[in-house]
Amino acid sequence: MQTRGGTVAVSVLGNGPPLLLLHGFPQTRLMWEKVADLLADSHTLVIPDLPGYGDSDAPGNVEDASKRAMATRMVEMMDALGYTAFDVAGHDRGGRVAYRMALDHPQRVRRLAVLDILPTSEYWARMDRAFALGIYHWTFLAQPAPLPETMIGGAPDFWLEWTLKTWTASQSLDCFGPEAMAQYRQGFHDPARLTAMCDDYRAGATVDVTHDLASRKAGDRIEAPTLCLWGASGIAQSAETPLDVWRIWCRDVQGEAIRSGHFLPEENPADTGAALARFFT
Repeated sequence: MQTRGGTVAVSVLGNGPPLLLLHGFPQTRLMWEKVADLLADSHTLVIPDLPGYGDSDAPGNVEDASKRAMATRMVEMMDALGYTAFDVAGHDRGGRVAYRMALDHPQRVRRLAVLDILPTSEYWARMDRAFALGIYHWTFLAQPAPLPETMIGGAPDFWLEWTLKTWTASQSLDCFGPEAMAQYRQGFHDPARLTAMCDDYRAGATVDVTHDLASRKAGDRIEAPTLCLWGASGIAQSAETPLDVWRIWCRDVQGEAIRSGHFLPEENPADTGAALARFFT
């Protein structure tokens, strides 16, 4: 699908009202496969690779990797598909694109679900010693090019697999399907993709924080009804109760913990899919 920022690879399946599903780092749209099976009977699912991930074109610079720019590309993609308003669910980095979309394009987002995240500026504000050790990759990947991508490129499979397994509740790769793992590994062997993923985090340490703080200063709040899901042993819950934080940002929010680590849709697709189905029905 062509947008002004480049080509977006996207899968469309199912029947019913449109639901946009946005994946997280270090994954691609294949992470939604198990949950999609549970939602396709009641929704038309639009599942893209975010810019710089999977088969989508990479952003040209850090500014283009901002969640505001990515959200704009996703809105353009939905326009091209004929959807002027839609529901959206995002995990990890996709959740950051999703909540920025709800703030910047409130007339487009009917309902919003965010999976295992807090707003970007809230993470940085909570970056004490313990939290920094838990999400060290935020500062590592945000270092100037080409430092992090060069270091990861020296052992891409090791770094990817270490990251995936240590963020799961089981501390293993068992929840990740072979096709998905093959695509995740492929991205980590592509220098351009590595740079794009690092630019995603460089934006997260700079322009994305600026956008968040500007929204808070202006008193902007997410108007769309919002669902917050988090892994019972995931990343978001390690800061404080995620729902308490999202109440500051949203006018209408509900949520619950899912028996999972960080990767809710792959570790526990049944409970994640059921929670999404209840909310979006």
